[in-house]
Amino acid sequence: MTVPDHSEVKRRLVHVSGTGYPALVLLDLATYDQLRLLLVVSSVVAVGLETVRLFVGLDWRIFDELTREYEQDNLAGYALYLFGMTAAALLFDQRVAIPAMLMLTIADPISGLAGSGELGVKATHTLLLTFGVCMLITSLSGLPLVTAVLGALAATLADGAKPIVAGYVIDDNLTIPVASAVVMWLALRYLPTVSV
Repeated sequence: MTVPDHSEVKRRLVHVSGTGYPALVLLDLATYDQLRLLLVVSSVVAVGLETVRLFVGLDWRIFDELTREYEQDNLAGYALYLFGMTAAALLFDQRVAIPAMLMLTIADPISGLAGSGELGVKATHTLLLTFGVCMLITSLSGLPLVTAVLGALAATLADGAKPIVAGYVIDDNLTIPVASAVVMWLALRYLPTVSV
């Protein structure tokens, strides 16, 4: 395993700081509807910043430090991160959306520090670590065993690779919360429940 550079550590710390969003609900500091509104507002701000950065030219040092090379001409990871959490929150109830958000804000940065380079398939040990952290999150969320396993697996698969479609990188910041929330919702709705 290679030692991550200083910029990578900074990116991962910013990533983990997003845990503050679901924590507002978990700590009873906000209602789920208030969290949804906060995420929508945050996403709108991100759209504004990204529009200025990509089309007008926003030369802030923080963007240079916290964005990767492939994000220079595409939506940055932080925006996709907010869009993914917002989609999960708006489309699903908190029983599914909160663990989906936590898998993005906790498991993904751990995976990133332990994992491979910017693009490509991650190593098996990294995926196993991701699955373990995701499984812990879903288990502590009180979800049935089948739902917890499938949700953790969906997040792990989403984290495993960044597909490129028409030259655009489909970032796991978007796919982890959405894919895991969809799978957990389907599992809760259609599969038998076995307690963790």
